[in-house]
Amino acid sequence: MKALMLAAGTGSRLSGGGDGHPPKALLKFGGQSLLARHLDHLSELGIPELALVVGYSSGQIIAEIDALGAAGRVTIIENDDFRQGSIVSLWCAREVLVSGEDVLFMDADVLYHREILRRLMDAAAENCFTFDAQVDDDDEPVKLCIRGGHPVEFRKKISGQFDRVGEWPGFLKLSAEWAAKLAARLDRYMEAGRTAEPYEEAIRDLLLEAAPGTFAIAEISGIPWIEIDFDEDLRRAKDVILPAIENFSGV
Repeated sequence: MKALMLAAGTGSRLSGGGDGHPPKALLKFGGQSLLARHLDHLSELGIPELALVVGYSSGQIIAEIDALGAAGRVTIIENDDFRQGSIVSLWCAREVLVSGEDVLFMDADVLYHREILRRLMDAAAENCFTFDAQVDDDDEPVKLCIRGGHPVEFRKKISGQFDRVGEWPGFLKLSAEWAAKLAARLDRYMEAGRTAEPYEEAIRDLLLEAAPGTFAIAEISGIPWIEIDFDEDLRRAKDVILPAIENFSGV
């Protein structure tokens, strides 16, 4: 299995739109950058390789990888068009998606307890979303909707009747077959000029075309995590989530 992470964005909502700030992957918590934490978690799971898509201030991220002594583990993929939609970053990694190996997809801007990844990797299903039943009722979280025990919708703005609605923390396990299908879907977006789209739209397409039972969920409710998009998220990450991670003993 290969891990694939997107860390190319500017983090404009956190920075206020200006440049000059570090990439979100380099935000530090407890003396460790998010990137260092990701790499530690992957090592604990026995996943040796990480393909990392970079763009904004990529030199700073590469310097952190060198400082961590992780250059031999991380393959850098450059996205020169990082100011476009995140779907471009995922498209840049299409060679990873068609490599013939299973893929662990990860967002870079998440602070979390490693138990989340363990739950995902231990799930029997080859194609599996992480699922947190606690979700804010607004348009910011990416929501995963369940009907009849199966994920059936995946978007920020949703409509319809569902048995359960939860938040997706940004981690997804894909079989080699479905990773390749995602790569093909990304090609269609690029050919159509849909470069402003978030990458979640391409993943949603796969979910909607798949037969019931193709995708499953790994329940991670109660495990501390936070995606860092705004100043409020950063404060909560430091004041609430980090202590919760340090004190977490399992559920």
